[in-house]
Amino acid sequence: MSTIAKHEEMELVRALPRLRRFAFTLTRNAADADDLVQDTCHKALAKYAMKPEGAKLESWLYTMMRNMWIDEVRKRKVRLGRGVTDAAEEATLQIGPAGEDAVYARQARAMIARLPEGLASVFLLVNVEGHSYREAADILQIPIGTVMSRLSTARLRLAAMLGTERYAA
Repeated sequence: MSTIAKHEEMELVRALPRLRRFAFTLTRNAADADDLVQDTCHKALAKYAMKPEGAKLESWLYTMMRNMWIDEVRKRKVRLGRGVTDAAEEATLQIGPAGEDAVYARQARAMIARLPEGLASVFLLVNVEGHSYREAADILQIPIGTVMSRLSTARLRLAAMLGTERYAA
């Protein structure tokens, strides 16, 4: 059994929505994202004693999730008939108590999902989750200059999408 402290356990629970958003930028599929979050949490609980001393729990979880997804993609390349569904194909209209906000949020998620994986992950970690460039570089195991470059490219592409969608409507 894991030796995770109660406050760390609560931090893990609070991180679930952020983990799911990050998982979706990796997988581009809601069901795969849910599975990836579940597998990451299971592995984190089982391997908590191996967490590097002083490492932030959330950064450790993001890194673990990314590595698990890379392994899964490699496995899928070997299997036949199993692909990833494009996020744009998964879009459904969501109307509820905050209907207009939900529609805008859905559109924003769809636009981020249309970005290439490297751009979407960097954008999500820095602009949505509030991680520093250094933290994002550590999580994604890329140089900080690459984070800055990808973030700039992601912002430009999203701005272009917004301009195109405004005039397309």
